[in-house]
Parts: sequence; structure tokens; C-alpha cells
Amino acid sequence: MRFLVDECTGPAVAEWLCSQGHDAFSVFDELPGISDEEVIRRAYDERRILITNDKDFGEKVYRQRYPHHGVVLLRLDNERSVNKISVLRNLLSEYADRLHDRFVVVTEEQVRFSRPRQK
Repeated sequence: MRFLVDECTGPAVAEWLCSQGHDAFSVFDELPGISDEEVIRRAYDERRILITNDKDFGEKVYRQRYPHHGVVLLRLDNERSVNKISVLRNLLSEYADRLHDRFVVVTEEQVRFSRPRQK
């Protein structure tokens, strides 16, 4: 799968995704400091699923109607990289086939999917 890992989510997540055979672009490593608008636009243009901790992307998707190919919003109590990776490991093992074109909110305890995006 193709992912764009937001700067706030960190490089360890992108490194782990790559180690699992995914194509992951790390904003932290490649384009630190770019705006949220640039992040979501780049993810869309490159057909990547955005992984972020930044709840502002809900505003971008639902109010401002930015197009996307999938957004995973991590809403975690424990923001350490090891916990982010553990949560993502579980998400991908259970729901990888449901991430495209969906807005997904993930906590340590649950996964919530939006309705599929209208094209």
C-alpha cells in the first residue's frame, strides 16, 4: 500500500511501514514544515493514504471538501512511536482492504470508518 505519513506522526512510523513492504513517504524526513494543505494535496496527487495525528484534517476533508484517497487519523492516549506502530499493525492486519477512500479514526480501543467517499 502507499502511505504519506504526516510530520507529526513521525519518521519511525514511515520506517516501520517501509519495513513491512509498503511505500511510505515521510513528511518529517522529506518535506518538514509544509502546510496541511500541501500534505493532503500531495497524498491525493500521489494516490497515498494519509496517516496523521492532526485532527485538523477532519476539517479539511469534511468542511473544506479536500479530495483524498484515504485518511487514517490516530487519536491515541499514548503518542509514543511504539504505540502508533502497534495500533497501525492491528489496523492493517484487520482492515487494510477498507482504508482506501475512507476517513478512519483509530484509538487504542476502536476503529471508526466514515461512509465511503462519493466520487
